[in-house]
Amino acid sequence: MSINYVDVCCGLAWGDEAKGKIIAQLSKSKIYDFVCRWADGNNAGHTIYINKKKYKTHLIPSGIFYGIPSIIGPACVVNPKAFLEEIDYLHNNGFDTNLIKLSPKAQVVQEKHIDDDRQHLLKTQGTTAKGIAPCYSDKYKRIGTTVESIPELRKYLWDEKLNGNILCEGAQGFWLDIDQGNYPYVTSSTTLPYGACSLGFPPQKFRKIYGAAKIYDTRSGIDPLFPDTLFEDTELLKVIDEGKEYGTTTGRKRKVQWLDLSKLIKAINISGITDLIISKVDVLITLKFFKLYYSDKLIQFNNIDEMKEFICKTIHNNCSMIENITFSASPYNI
Repeated sequence: MSINYVDVCCGLAWGDEAKGKIIAQLSKSKIYDFVCRWADGNNAGHTIYINKKKYKTHLIPSGIFYGIPSIIGPACVVNPKAFLEEIDYLHNNGFDTNLIKLSPKAQVVQEKHIDDDRQHLLKTQGTTAKGIAPCYSDKYKRIGTTVESIPELRKYLWDEKLNGNILCEGAQGFWLDIDQGNYPYVTSSTTLPYGACSLGFPPQKFRKIYGAAKIYDTRSGIDPLFPDTLFEDTELLKVIDEGKEYGTTTGRKRKVQWLDLSKLIKAINISGITDLIISKVDVLITLKFFKLYYSDKLIQFNNIDEMKEFICKTIHNNCSMIENITFSASPYNI
């Protein structure tokens, strides 16, 4: 049996764009035979609501919540201890962890990587101190260790075969991509949809590319584009509180800025997005803040409908591949 098609969900900002919610809703449709993660490690995080109960994962794909085989791909990095803890967490919550598989080519995050991260990158780049960058460094030096060499992980090894309908979930976001982001304040892997091909299929199999964004921008960690002075803006502080903008993995307060529509348009076009989902609309409605940046100018609107109309018109005028734009207010579904 061959692959019919591949759908992809990726982030269009700096991570934390509610990709988990989108992937969960797509998985819930039961049309996919596999859900696959293509990059990064347990430095990322997805928050999923099932029957209004919150679950968090950091590495394992969200298909596990709906009984779908869930693959961690060859371009991922795996901390064995954290992975097995996540397995226990999911098992204890009633999910079938036999569906979780690891590419034998995925790299192992070792204690030396975590120590290196804490000593050299945590303070200068605001990393999650999970050892991700040092692990990728060893991979590209060709001195890394693959998961197939770890005895306790062998029962989870994937046979590297895919078929039917595939959903690929991204980690982080477009502006954290190692090539497209504000280097060096980026992640250490490819966050763009083409990275999903590392799972073992050609790009011609892509059908839909779902792009996730918020109606305002957020950023964890250090980045000159998000200076600490943002924490002095009283309106943006209210957005943080109302939007509960704290990192899934680290618990750190995220910096908030008004949506940069020009950056979103660039991310959409380079990523080839067909379906755009913009979340957290309810936050601005509650606070009655209706602002965004476009072409470096701050634009203010009278209400959410004016703002949504401007966003849709501007995106459709500048993004030829966009088929659908959805605005979401619920943390539970699209």
